[in-house]
Amino acid sequence: MTEFAKAQDGIEIAFEQVGAGPPVVLVHGFAASRIITWKNTAWYDWLLGAGHSVVALDCRGHGESGKPHSPDSYNDRKMAMDIVVVMDAVGVGAAPVMGYSMGSYLAIALMQLAPERVEQAILAGVGENYFSFWEDRNETIAQGFLADDPASLHDRTAIEFRKFAERAGNDLEALAACMRRDRISSTAQELGQMAQPILVVCGEDDPLAGRAAPLAGHFAHGSAVTVPRRNHHSTVGDRAFKEAARDFLDRSL
Repeated sequence: MTEFAKAQDGIEIAFEQVGAGPPVVLVHGFAASRIITWKNTAWYDWLLGAGHSVVALDCRGHGESGKPHSPDSYNDRKMAMDIVVVMDAVGVGAAPVMGYSMGSYLAIALMQLAPERVEQAILAGVGENYFSFWEDRNETIAQGFLADDPASLHDRTAIEFRKFAERAGNDLEALAACMRRDRISSTAQELGQMAQPILVVCGEDDPLAGRAAPLAGHFAHGSAVTVPRRNHHSTVGDRAFKEAARDFLDRSL
């Protein structure tokens, strides 16, 4: 059942809590939602079957959460602290956090801003390109969302994001604002100071994320898994990812 927590700036953040075991906090990918990234790919059932409960939120601009149209409403600090607001709403002081793509960027930001809230982290759909890939693409993708005629788009990444967003029924203006947000980009040195156990997971055929191992190597306690023959969109539901996450969570208990 959907519940709502109010962010520090008044935006309503939708979430749900399922199950009764130790919680895992799930943060979905860009232009998706908790349902698209986690429930429809059977992650809820997988985690419940492994003895965990699920706390899953819709990031602002996505799903059932509020959808402001100003980029100022979407900086990484606000979006990362929305995770804390939801954790507070369900009475969870600290927990494992699992993100996918944008959700992994936000999990890293959360470990920088409020490290005491993250016991361990699974960072999927983000790899060696964490440091550079999006620098020259954010505006192109944002403009793709706002284009009157999607047939006029020529950038492949912008076209793919636009199609995905439309299939999911998203507010395209809100997504453009989110894509234009100010980001917290941790340096390699800052990643190395994060003390939590970290698992980085990427698909073998994912040029958006890049390879998992180079990013994992920056963390003091990082490990990496590569999911064979999967791309940025197909990795999230793969059994190999689920098994790696289950084993990682079991080792970290």
